[in-house]
Amino acid sequence: MMTRLLLPPFSRRRLLGTAGAASLVAPAAFAQTAPATSNNGPAIQVSGAQNAPIPMAIMPFAAQGVGAQITQVITDDLSHSGLFRAIDPSSFVPNSINNGTPVWQNWSLLGAQGLVTGDVQDAGGGQLRVEFRLWNVQQQAQVQGTAYTTTKNNWRRIAHIIADSIYQQMIGEKGYFDSRVAFISVAGQVTSPIRRLAIMDYDGANVQFLTNGANMALSPQYNPTRQQLAFVSFRDGSNPRVYLFDLQTGATKLVGGFGEMTIGPRFSPDGNSLLMSVSHNGGASIVKTDLSGGNMVQLTDSSSINVTPCYSPDGSQIVFNSDRDGNQQLFVMNADGSGVKRISFGPGQYAEPAWSPRGDLIAYTFWGSGGFSIGVMAPDGTGERILSQGYLVEGATFCPNGRVIMFYRESPTPSGHSARLVTIGVDGFNERLVDTPTYATDPSWGPLLT
Repeated sequence: MMTRLLLPPFSRRRLLGTAGAASLVAPAAFAQTAPATSNNGPAIQVSGAQNAPIPMAIMPFAAQGVGAQITQVITDDLSHSGLFRAIDPSSFVPNSINNGTPVWQNWSLLGAQGLVTGDVQDAGGGQLRVEFRLWNVQQQAQVQGTAYTTTKNNWRRIAHIIADSIYQQMIGEKGYFDSRVAFISVAGQVTSPIRRLAIMDYDGANVQFLTNGANMALSPQYNPTRQQLAFVSFRDGSNPRVYLFDLQTGATKLVGGFGEMTIGPRFSPDGNSLLMSVSHNGGASIVKTDLSGGNMVQLTDSSSINVTPCYSPDGSQIVFNSDRDGNQQLFVMNADGSGVKRISFGPGQYAEPAWSPRGDLIAYTFWGSGGFSIGVMAPDGTGERILSQGYLVEGATFCPNGRVIMFYRESPTPSGHSARLVTIGVDGFNERLVDTPTYATDPSWGPLLT
């Protein structure tokens, strides 16, 4: 979760220099709903070009039961990406598969470019055999045919894997459906919310709560190479510290105990080290440390507030935000701390930069006279554009292939405010709610599981 450096009435220095939950989670009661605009500097506009979705015919793997459920998840995955349009099955011509081969004319008449067929069988011993075939209707040829054997309770993941295969064959790059997201579950009273570390499938299914809420959890980050999370917590009544959570064993351990507070952890691309911000005497420096908290290297000084660092996908650069020029702006530096260069110049404040896995974009939170926004820009600061605005929007994280961003959106309610996760394409289209059992903040999209 962002440290809320840009929210009044707390000053940036007070937020980083004062221990306690309130300083990190002050409600955003001052945000506006009007879109952000720019009167000088780079234009900040909602922009993008929506591609024509690829029409897909997805035949039911079975009329009911797990086969129907697998079909629905595949359909939802492809449709939610915004790159595919599932043709209504009620329009399918009967008997359009003859001896395992499509009757091509029937599918061409529907305008289908791709056809998916499949079958689910009980393999015994609590196992399922799931078979699927992908057909190119225009070329009248099978593109892929694969069979999977798995436990019955793993059916949803098989559906995501199949959808990823279809995505890759039709788009030409890896999908992102077989992935998980770490987030903070928010429940309880508005005045004393319970914030638990949690993970889920990318689409909101299979939520697991990892902490019990006795100690506030914030800012989870997925390790890109192993089943591990970094997060911030006020365990044992201490100042906020960075901890590691092992998703296989459930063990939690502290990563050092530097300065007055340690916040904003981000893993290196190889997963072997962490960046974080360490506060001291009202300022904050960015440091690099190994996962045990040893071999610490300070990359910036603490004469200003330097927070929310994030590596480029090749590990050669780091983007972060700092108030060294008077208000919060984005800066890029080399991985060793040299060559610092400011990249944001809009009439407002910037925070929480996240570098795309593709290396082509940096997402960020923007706050100006018009309110809060999620935007993207090129790593050199050019091409700045806003994707979504709201009462409060923040916490952008990219999916594994960089085509979709997840963030959270807070909205006022009679008793306080809601917090929901949403996804949006990097083109600014196809914004969708991610359903979770509680309010949710601070998403971190993990790597592909396969």
